[in-house]
Amino acid sequence: MASIDTSKSERNAGLLLMGAATLALLVANSPLASAYQHLLHTRIGPLSIHYWIADALMAVFFLMVGLEVKREWYDGQLATPAARRLPVVAAASGMAVPALIYTLVVGFDPQLSRGWAIPAATDIAFALGILALIGGRVPASIKLLLVTIAIIDDIGAVAIIAIFYTADLSTWALAVSAGIVASMAMMNMFGVRRLWPYLLGFAVLWIAVFQSGVHATIAGVLAALTIPLGRGEQYSPLKRLEHAIHPWVMFGIVPVFGFASAGVAIEGLDVLLSPLPLGVALGLLVGKQIGVFGAVWLADRSGLAPKPSHLRWAHIYGAALLCGIGFTMSLFIGELAFPDPALIDSAKIGTLAGSALAGLLGFAVLRLTGPIPATAHEDAEAEEIFGEDCDREPRVCVDDELPSSSKN
Repeated sequence: MASIDTSKSERNAGLLLMGAATLALLVANSPLASAYQHLLHTRIGPLSIHYWIADALMAVFFLMVGLEVKREWYDGQLATPAARRLPVVAAASGMAVPALIYTLVVGFDPQLSRGWAIPAATDIAFALGILALIGGRVPASIKLLLVTIAIIDDIGAVAIIAIFYTADLSTWALAVSAGIVASMAMMNMFGVRRLWPYLLGFAVLWIAVFQSGVHATIAGVLAALTIPLGRGEQYSPLKRLEHAIHPWVMFGIVPVFGFASAGVAIEGLDVLLSPLPLGVALGLLVGKQIGVFGAVWLADRSGLAPKPSHLRWAHIYGAALLCGIGFTMSLFIGELAFPDPALIDSAKIGTLAGSALAGLLGFAVLRLTGPIPATAHEDAEAEEIFGEDCDREPRVCVDDELPSSSKN
């Protein structure tokens, strides 16, 4: 199995996403703003370009999320109860505290309360990009901790979207969707190993879920759960598909979504002081660090789930700050939460401000804390706490050179 420079890949993906968001902001605050908005609202078939990106392309993003979650849960870093304990506690607290802070800031305003989940998410592409920029000064186990928290975060975000951000439900479309998922699961049970039947099922499932009132991106997660994993199998269909779509998602879909969603006109910094953007920004910047760092500290002190002993608390705090980068998922939930474009733009401003400050502070803390020399004992301890992955790298199980018989 050939090796690849995953740190370089993470850095480039993070930088590309940052560049796409910056470009969107520049365009939205330039004479090109009207052309930018016209482009996004141009219709292609039944949907505008913006909705094709948010509903169709992002379904592929959620397909990758689902593949990753299934692999990690059954065959990776979350494969044992002990490995799940610390990231589950940290992620749950890291979602609840930002939601509470947001709710307190907006004052239980019924019009704004639907945005409670916006600061609850973490954008792992941005976070890993920042870690890659710091380089070897960040212990490997910090990356493992951050990634496992983000995986649990993804599960929570998907559940929130499915439960709280759905339109009027269509019973017949839900029944059809359930039948398609059941059929795909049966293919798995009867040993269907080729990917094309599952991809065809995913496409049909997307149409059914789109018609059901549940957000269409959930089709990606449901489809991912039916694809064969083969515990311990190096070239399973799930790992081949995850490996195949990962670069397209991280270097294509996510930056395109960032460019389509981050463009908001900013008329002055005082707009940040209004309840909606302030609640989102404080939820990401303050809520995430309190929720994640506080949960890890309490879990360690109580003996529920000890932190890796070779890590300093400054490393944990820096990782908690990086969890406050909520860019992609926060922008996505913000668009689902509000029907009013003005409220969506306010939520975007809060997301961008909170994510930028959390990223800068997290970078500074981890850069100033410095590295810890790795030892075999520390590596073994990290594996004991976080579990083992096929290559101990996040986001993708790297099957770099597949045998010719496995590439189809």
